[in-house]
Parts: sequence; C-alpha cells; structure tokens
Amino acid sequence: MSDIHVIIRTADQTRKAEVTLDSSNTGADIIQASVDNWTLPTDTDYSLVNTTSGKTLTPNSSLGDSGIKSGDVLEVQPVLVAG
Repeated sequence: MSDIHVIIRTADQTRKAEVTLDSSNTGADIIQASVDNWTLPTDTDYSLVNTTSGKTLTPNSSLGDSGIKSGDVLEVQPVLVAG
C-alpha cells in the first residue's frame, strides 16, 4: 500500500492535523482516531468529507478506493439530525 499525506480538520476548523496515512485506512478509522485524539463528543455521529472534491467518504471504504490523493483536506463533520 502507499502513503497519502492529507490534512484532517474539524468542521469548525478549530482542530487541524497534517498526517500521513496508509491508503488502506478507512473513513471510519480516521473518524475514530479524530474523536479519540481531539476528545470530540462521543454521542455524536460524524461523516468524513473530502473538501477538495466535495465528496463524502463511505465509512467502510479505504482512502485509496475513495480516490483520496496527497494534499487533500479531509473534514470531520458532525451529522446533524433534524427533529
């Protein structure tokens, strides 16, 4: 597998990290690591959006399969539930 250099940030842009990930990592892996490292609320569901392309990553798809390239910005966004 190959390494991908990306920026991960929160939707409010208060937290940001430049990281090197393996292309086999999944969206769910990145979300869980972000929640753990940044102590984000655990009672919230999150999605991962590639802000470079505007596409939401499927949690179980790998970065390679999702077309993530070095230099992309991935944003951890809370999923808002209406009601």
